[in-house]
Amino acid sequence: MFGKMTPEEIDILLKRQLIGHIGCHADGMTYVVPTSYVYDGTYIYAHSLKGMKIEIMRRNPKVCFQVDDTRNLANWRSVICQGEFEEIMEETNKQDALHKLNSRALPVINSQTMHLSPEWPFDAAEDERVDGIFFRIKLLEKTGRFESADGGYFFAT
Repeated sequence: MFGKMTPEEIDILLKRQLIGHIGCHADGMTYVVPTSYVYDGTYIYAHSLKGMKIEIMRRNPKVCFQVDDTRNLANWRSVICQGEFEEIMEETNKQDALHKLNSRALPVINSQTMHLSPEWPFDAAEDERVDGIFFRIKLLEKTGRFESADGGYFFAT
């Protein structure tokens, strides 16, 4: 069974995931990249070192943000959002973003390729030592779809 997710289900999925994909486009180039994030109900907050993603979003702040939860090919859910990139410049707002990123529930199990590092999570007491750029994406439109093999939605609240 295929279906559309409700606004509440979309928000729950956005809040539960740790990794999403940012799609950005400028000057004839489209770039899609995974990023760790936190969602507060209005904004996606993230941190990045300076690079192609930041340069493209500075030139064109209109972005797409996507997350999914795939249990298997017959049981999945996916959310696609349209939004606007906003670089966080003020120190108090950077501290707020840092606090939100550090407040995420982190996975109990990690692997050799997906693990915590000295750069993540960040030291919330010393944001001046965190290199890079804090930014947020204001979500303007959100849609979600799912497939469930048994006809029920596997979304546990």
